[in-house]
Amino acid sequence: MKSQSLPQGFAWGAVKAGIKASGNTDVAIAVATQGANGAAMFTRNQVVAAPVTVGRRHMATTGGRVSVVLVNAGNANCATGQPGIDACVQTCVAAAESFHCIFDEVFPSSTGIIGVPFPAEKVIAALPALQSALGDTPEHADSFAQAIMTTDTKQKVARAAIDVDGVEVRIFGVAKGAGMIHPQLGAPVGPAHATMLVYLFTDIAADSEQLRNLLEPAVERSFNSISIDGDTSTNDTVLLLASGASGVKLDARTQEAFANALKLVCGSLAYQIVDDGEGVGHVVTLHITGARTDAEAKQVAKSIAHSPLCKTAWSSGDPNWGRLMAAAGYSGVLFDPALVTIAIGKQPVFELGVRSPAFQESAAHAEMMARDYTITLDLGLGDAECRFLTCDLTEEYVRINADYST
Repeated sequence: MKSQSLPQGFAWGAVKAGIKASGNTDVAIAVATQGANGAAMFTRNQVVAAPVTVGRRHMATTGGRVSVVLVNAGNANCATGQPGIDACVQTCVAAAESFHCIFDEVFPSSTGIIGVPFPAEKVIAALPALQSALGDTPEHADSFAQAIMTTDTKQKVARAAIDVDGVEVRIFGVAKGAGMIHPQLGAPVGPAHATMLVYLFTDIAADSEQLRNLLEPAVERSFNSISIDGDTSTNDTVLLLASGASGVKLDARTQEAFANALKLVCGSLAYQIVDDGEGVGHVVTLHITGARTDAEAKQVAKSIAHSPLCKTAWSSGDPNWGRLMAAAGYSGVLFDPALVTIAIGKQPVFELGVRSPAFQESAAHAEMMARDYTITLDLGLGDAECRFLTCDLTEEYVRINADYST
């Protein structure tokens, strides 16, 4: 069930600190007024930003306890060396003093250009204004969502709720991301993307281990199953916080309903990220069926999703099924082409080793001119499957990223 109400126990705010060249709001804060338990997943890129290093450390030190989420946009604080780490810590210490918690309970995030010295002084100078900007209304939450945007063209938010004996337990999710999107998120202690940030707030009562057990499968089916350009960023973060303010406990009775609501929010945010991808004209769902395992199905989907030849064909609605077969063929998954069938939307294009006798190029092209459509590829091997969300590659994407840092 959807709800327009926000979870209890949180407040949000955002201000202009002068980090974004546009002059828009660029520092956002979320405060758990009585503290919150949390679980986080971070990028698996070996090159990680300072806030990922610090945030991972803080989550380990506090056992997942978080009081303040501090986010800046316009500077990724990545590839900035020890000075970047020190600057991140300085902002956490200052935020802890301003919002009355220990500095390990401050969870930092950054997004923006990589390799530029981090202006900690601008973030610190903005903290008094953030204190004044803080509130728990939808407008305050929207200001948070707006401030964390970089090349995004629209805010990305989602809400859901479950009813437990007349008490509404709420989930509110906020995300940013439009390019450099191919999340490969893992545990905070695992091998450690500047561009996808996701914050999930709920007022259910749960400990960090319970939250992690629900977050990982929700992320695997949503954020780990999307790609805009195949580039895994250095800052990718998903954080789930539970304030407990509803008084409802996460237990055997409430877990299934809450898990479904969490998956709904994550799925909505993941779709919004791809739909707002840089230069995106078409959102393509790759439905890989008939695989031996879910992992092999996703492996084939990723191979197709990351093929420049496939992605450019999608931009013009060119039903070039040969490119789909070629990408599946070099995915590393063993299969017999004579068992494969492919459909674009409702149009069969490839059947059992050859072009489908029902293939109509004009009809397939018409399917591909829709904003959203599905390509189904059945490997003919088993019962496993996956759905992977991706998009086309356009001249607009090239223009945006050719000029991003200049």
